[in-house]
Amino acid sequence: MAKLHFHYSAMNSGKSALLLQAAHNYSERNLVPYLLKSDLDDREGAAVIGSRIGIQKACDTFTKGEDLLDKIKTRLGQGPVDCVLVDEANFLTSEQVWQLAQVVDDLNIPVMAYGIRTDFQGKLFPGSAELLAIADVLREVRTIDESGKNATMNLRIDSEGNAVTEGPQEHIGGNESYKSVSRKEWRKRMGQ
Repeated sequence: MAKLHFHYSAMNSGKSALLLQAAHNYSERNLVPYLLKSDLDDREGAAVIGSRIGIQKACDTFTKGEDLLDKIKTRLGQGPVDCVLVDEANFLTSEQVWQLAQVVDDLNIPVMAYGIRTDFQGKLFPGSAELLAIADVLREVRTIDESGKNATMNLRIDSEGNAVTEGPQEHIGGNESYKSVSRKEWRKRMGQ
């Protein structure tokens, strides 16, 4: 029976590497993974999922508002799909999460979504909130901060390393823009 999985964490935990490992495992067994990521993230290239450890793989992209059930059905018209792997799942809309649930329920294809849970202000992303609500399997991908403590929060930083407290929820960046920190450190740095 297919399931909807959500692998979530703070930034820099290796979520993309885990997705690419899952894709490799499927391919190695002559099964076909279908990789998707948000078009908002073009750090590795427009249609590439990449990891900080240097591995990458081509993928399709999705836009906000795009019907993912239709997109996956179209892809099925080109050949088999044994699983769907979604990177940057935090950028999904609530409707798109439900479309992925339909892929699981109606097409019997497992979906594994990978993304961050909260933004730099500690607020849930809409896609993450919906996945936390309806996914069959939830898995926290653990990471640590600079002191070795469990990092569960994303701290947005400016060029001097100071905490950014205001701004748009969606801001694409890597280590130059974000630090993964413990909740206690996040509260301290955010002035709470």
